[in-house]
Amino acid sequence: MSYPRHLTESCGLPVFDFPKPEDADTTRLPAADAVAWRISSDSYDSEESWTEAFARFTDAVDTTAVRAIVVGSWEDAYDSGPEDIISALLEARPRLAALRGLFLGDMESEECEISWISQSDVGPLLDGFPELEEFGVRGGSGLVFPAVTHRNLRSLTVETGGLPAEAVRGVAGSDLPALEHLDLWLGTSEYGGDAAVTDMAPILDGDRLPRLRHLGLRNSDIQDEIASAAASAPVVARLETFDLSMGVLTDQGGAALLAGQPLTHLKKLDLHHNYLGAELRERLQEVLGGAGVTLDMDRSNADEDEDDGRIWRYVAVGE
Repeated sequence: MSYPRHLTESCGLPVFDFPKPEDADTTRLPAADAVAWRISSDSYDSEESWTEAFARFTDAVDTTAVRAIVVGSWEDAYDSGPEDIISALLEARPRLAALRGLFLGDMESEECEISWISQSDVGPLLDGFPELEEFGVRGGSGLVFPAVTHRNLRSLTVETGGLPAEAVRGVAGSDLPALEHLDLWLGTSEYGGDAAVTDMAPILDGDRLPRLRHLGLRNSDIQDEIASAAASAPVVARLETFDLSMGVLTDQGGAALLAGQPLTHLKKLDLHHNYLGAELRERLQEVLGGAGVTLDMDRSNADEDEDDGRIWRYVAVGE
């Protein structure tokens, strides 16, 4: 099992932790536009709420120059969603005119397991910040992602151990003409990841994503089905990088990729954390690697168990 890590970069800027109250007087703050600001409270037994930390942030930093905000942990994130956080961000819109990057839920497992993070409706953030260029969210429990129209968004990332089908359909049904980078961690049915390939059909068709150059449909227990659908998907012909990693990809899916449309135009095909056999891996390397495609087929963290003759395989990020 792998675990998501704290972001180190957003909008091309290094992430800087806005200091906790006890460190505020001894921490020198960088220029407002020099970093992406991670604002957090403690997940357990917090003495300061996230909105209180945000109020200190808006008092201490020239928010009119802030380009990226990373929402870290908030109090009782395993039990309480970010509704108050979303409201605080929307209320501060007039003072965040330069904001171009926003990530909601940047927590590691010690703060809150990814599938325990309580999320909410993120549509108001995308509607409320029409100039955003990068948006990301971590955690699928309670996540609502309605179909939206956003003219400036270039990068969208949704990291979950289980992404609800309704949210997948919302992303797929969105009008995102500027989107270049789309990364969805679909997860497993054990943690609410109940999407089917049909829910992703508008993404694979690509009509609403004319500028898409990177597509990640990964961390899925239906990775073979996704690979089979991608083998003839129109959007793939326009991609520079394609990511089917972190899921339960077996020889069935790998063979479908080889039998489908040519993938030799890709700069990179990421299949790390897979369950491909040696022969199929060799064929992929010969056909694609030989054509100059960078292949990542590392499977060092792909664990499997056998119980009563049945093989159990796992996505990289579940709980």
